[in-house]
Amino acid sequence: MSDAHLTERPVDEGPEPVDLTDEPIQLSRRDPALEPDAARPASRRRRIALGAALLVGLAGLGALGVGGWRVLAQKDTTLNPPAKLAGLTRDDSDRARTTADYLRDGFAADIDLDRSFGTVYSDPADARRAVLVFGGTTLLWQPERDLDSLFGLMADETGKVTGLREVDAGRLGGVMKCGTTSGDGGDFAVCGWADHGSVVMGMFPGRSVDDSAGLFRELREGIQRR
Repeated sequence: MSDAHLTERPVDEGPEPVDLTDEPIQLSRRDPALEPDAARPASRRRRIALGAALLVGLAGLGALGVGGWRVLAQKDTTLNPPAKLAGLTRDDSDRARTTADYLRDGFAADIDLDRSFGTVYSDPADARRAVLVFGGTTLLWQPERDLDSLFGLMADETGKVTGLREVDAGRLGGVMKCGTTSGDGGDFAVCGWADHGSVVMGMFPGRSVDDSAGLFRELREGIQRR
């Protein structure tokens, strides 16, 4: 067989070559922009819900942080009634001490205190307007609730406290409330304060609730230290 027969045979050229261009190869003719929202990996609704949950969580942590800081700031409290305070003089007579001890012991029986005190302050201008202050220090997680409970217990001893309302607690914070109750000498104002480290009550014969609230605030600022 000669070489001429090989060269004269027609060559089967086959299909046309594929032209590779710069355009990307698409495996699907669907347009992603026309896909429904539900088919997308992360829907807008899910992102909004997640963002809302994160905001709620951050708000909860913030409230917990503020509450925790308040407890730490108020829990270490000391109560020391000075000899003279707010124009009043501490009465250290045996009779006054007996009265103060009676009030202190009765108060301490109703609430578990770390330290307690009771003091009678006399008013040089009017002996009938003596002020009785008693209370103590302890860790209170819910000061207002505990203060309300003590007002309720006082009603068992002196009579129902009427017109009980919250008043300005002053720079030391916490909660302060005042109302009116009755005793052997007639009606008199009664006030109490509570924070996360202390709870104290005062009786104010011969004084209005408004006057007693202002005086009680002065007494607190002179007695309480943190």
